[in-house]
Amino acid sequence: MLDINFIKENLKTLAKVTKDKGLKIDYKQLLKLDDKRRNLIQEIDELRQKRNANADLLKDPEKRSAKLIAEGKSLKDKITALESDYNKVLVEYTEIMILVPNVISKDTPIGKDDKDNKEIAKWGEIPKFKFKIKDHLQLGKDLDILDIDRGVKVSGFRGYYLKNEGAQMQIALLQYAFNKMIAKGFVPFITPTLIKQEALIGSGHFPFGKEEVYQIGNPGKLDSGEEIKEPLYLAGTSEPSLLAFHANETLKEEDLPLKYCGSSTCYRSEIGSYGKDTKGLYRVHEFMKIEQVIICQADIANGLKLLEELRGIAEEVLQDLKLPYHVIAVCTGDMGAGKYKMYDLETWMPSRNAYSETHSDSFLTDWQARRLNLKYKTKDGETKYAFTLNNTVIASPRILIALWENYQNADGSITIPEILRPYLGNQEKISPKK
Repeated sequence: MLDINFIKENLKTLAKVTKDKGLKIDYKQLLKLDDKRRNLIQEIDELRQKRNANADLLKDPEKRSAKLIAEGKSLKDKITALESDYNKVLVEYTEIMILVPNVISKDTPIGKDDKDNKEIAKWGEIPKFKFKIKDHLQLGKDLDILDIDRGVKVSGFRGYYLKNEGAQMQIALLQYAFNKMIAKGFVPFITPTLIKQEALIGSGHFPFGKEEVYQIGNPGKLDSGEEIKEPLYLAGTSEPSLLAFHANETLKEEDLPLKYCGSSTCYRSEIGSYGKDTKGLYRVHEFMKIEQVIICQADIANGLKLLEELRGIAEEVLQDLKLPYHVIAVCTGDMGAGKYKMYDLETWMPSRNAYSETHSDSFLTDWQARRLNLKYKTKDGETKYAFTLNNTVIASPRILIALWENYQNADGSITIPEILRPYLGNQEKISPKK
């Protein structure tokens, strides 16, 4: 969400950004609703002042009269009617406001989809195998570390089981990443995965990605036995939970930036990816992830510096794992409404013969903070909306595709990356079971 005055002052810029991000916003209707909203606020305030003056007169027995009482009732009825009109206008106004996209950085590529993203960095050598390689599905089956068939039987489409060293490796990745974030000064969280709608609106996952989010059909009952009517959703990342931790709060500037990392199971319906990556672990309904969130001062230069810091952490993780990757500057049509600037890190996956996304690093200025009413007070006493950033530290099992396939050997085994061995009893390889 952006400030309405900023929208008015930058209509041409926002119209172009809206088009470049592949969105449609009726700005004329938005401004019309804003005028109605402001006029109604003014009318209501004026009537409230009159009602207060009327109430003061009624307190004086000598001035109290039937006429004053009738005027008081009339004022109350008018206020009630106008407040009803205001609430209706506010709903319409808000429905458009939460769709207005953020502006973009000057170096964000303009494009329609991921084909227009720009490679800006590359690390590592793509492995050249002297034997016929296996994909992660075959490796998982042969080494008894993955079971898709039983996963589908129990969980349905895109279901899976990780087992033996496959399960151990996922836990090892999460432990390694969590410890790394703590060492870098990020406060660790285990976040709620059942969250309210407000958190998802605040992070911007609603209304844009609502079709990707699972809603709980039975949110439960209160102690009284009354059914809970407020909808609950399964989070697709810990980002909404971490951001909403400070929703409707005013922080102190001296406490910023706040650096958080959250570990959670994540759920995504993947409706928007129908027909894509239907086999294997690349696109699944549930997975585990460690996510970073930063809440910082409202300063673009500082925010961009923190974006590079987050990118550096994601690169460091892949370098620790010795996985080849490249960094992508994400274009307007692929970056989402709230992003000011965004990077994707794509890791080499031999069976796909391509780099594929494993990390995402984003800077959203105050777009999320306004939705969450997340502010801070400066040293001079001024209140401002904070800026926010987020970044993937590790997401598994997707990263397992790259690990298993890049580290496979001619004898069918998989070498365990050195950085993970301490978490797996210093085991060096996953070998076929006898």
